[in-house]
Amino acid sequence: MPPGDPTVQPTAPDVEAAPSGRLPSAAAGPLPTWVAYALVFGTSAAVLVLEITSLRLIAPYVGITLETNTAVIGLALTAIAIGAWSGGAAADRLPPRSTIGPLLLIGGAFVLVVTPAIRLAAAAAGPADAAPIAILVATATVFVPAAVLSAVPPMVVKLELASLTETGSVVGRLSGVSTIGAIVATFATGFVLVAVVPTSVILTGTGALLVLGGLAFVVANRRRGILPRVGVAAPLVLALAAGLGGAVVASPCQVETRYHCASVLTDPARPGGRTLLLDTLRHSYVDTSDPTYLEFGYMKTFAAALDTRAAGPLDVLHVGGGGMTLPRYLLASRPDSSNRVVEIDAGVVEIDRARLALPDDPRLQVQVADGRTAVRQLDPDRFDVYVGDAFGGVAVPWHLTTRETFLDVDRVLRPDGLVVLNVIDYRSLDFARAELATIASVFEHAALLTYNGGLNGGNLVLLASHAPIDRAAMTAALRDHGAPMALVSEDDVRSFLGDDPLVLTDDNAPVDQLLTTAR
Repeated sequence: MPPGDPTVQPTAPDVEAAPSGRLPSAAAGPLPTWVAYALVFGTSAAVLVLEITSLRLIAPYVGITLETNTAVIGLALTAIAIGAWSGGAAADRLPPRSTIGPLLLIGGAFVLVVTPAIRLAAAAAGPADAAPIAILVATATVFVPAAVLSAVPPMVVKLELASLTETGSVVGRLSGVSTIGAIVATFATGFVLVAVVPTSVILTGTGALLVLGGLAFVVANRRRGILPRVGVAAPLVLALAAGLGGAVVASPCQVETRYHCASVLTDPARPGGRTLLLDTLRHSYVDTSDPTYLEFGYMKTFAAALDTRAAGPLDVLHVGGGGMTLPRYLLASRPDSSNRVVEIDAGVVEIDRARLALPDDPRLQVQVADGRTAVRQLDPDRFDVYVGDAFGGVAVPWHLTTRETFLDVDRVLRPDGLVVLNVIDYRSLDFARAELATIASVFEHAALLTYNGGLNGGNLVLLASHAPIDRAAMTAALRDHGAPMALVSEDDVRSFLGDDPLVLTDDNAPVDQLLTTAR
């Protein structure tokens, strides 16, 4: 045809006709391999960092239970699914090279928003409403960056697909690199970062790297004449404001340990009085100048239970240390006794030593370990008393509640040894009922103490032994300590347990589902 024939249509400037078996590609061509790998690795890693650290951010307001863990994981997976789906659809409609940079900027800016948004919202709501507000804000602020960042890998795939014959290998390689990024972030965050730096620093660093990466991508594209599809000024302003907000808004924690948001409060009514807060709980009260002073009602009940034992030294195993109030009490009241404390959180032990004046005493041995595994390694017939006061949030860790656990406790106790447990439950008391039934399945005698002796909830203390429990001596000791708790009658205990109570086992211990946290 002659050159001026109007039936000849011009070819679009950014798309070339593809030979058979080839896919049309942007004129700019695929990304360098290392850039493509860095993008899918980095965005997937950032989403997992966000998922892990968001749990720690909401812990000071809602505690940590199986339900909160499940909710955050489910939220992150939903965001990943929606982001990947949307990113794939957008890659077919928008030029990926013009879109990836802005997505990184937007995702990074919202990662920077997470910390100040949750803290400000919870502080504004006040203690009564902090939990639902923190969850709501976390949902919004975590979901958006997770979804935005999850849209990047499909766009990278779109850029890298050059031939139909290589589709499987390209998608497989990028998917593998993306998964490796998620794995590296999971291990690095869980095992290294949270033990070294605060959660806010982890999120600030992650957000800053994403913003810098997005800027670098936009600048590199501009040099090649490729303009960003979305404006970058707004996310940059948001990132700057969020970064400043994260630096200014105070953390609710004085110390972030590997497991807890921890603070120590001074009691204005007692010069030596100190309260240890771990996440949402007033976990321990210690008087650094008077170790015999006991503030909490359940701790007075613990002391009363130990006072019913014969005079003289006791060998006591404590699983769950906190402020180590009871070991201090025993050092003062039974000076010939020995105390072995198993506390999983080394950060809490450090707080005890640095801020709560924990004595360096050979009669008090502290082991940083998981309670279940530590008990398994102990010799038989070694202790007179087992004290269980370990909590993850408001719940006793499930693996410390089972029949198998107490069979091992029975092994390390002497024949007339005593088990003393602190549990928290409300309303229907389903968890307390199951835990009482569990220890009663191992020990011949069991007793339940509650505030005022009613089945009302809050802190409950469970006692168990192969020897009969001296209820008269226990009542007298409670009176001597001014404890507000009392023994539930044996008839009421039998009625409370019912005919076929659930016994918790390693195979079936739905502690978080049984537990009622609302009053």
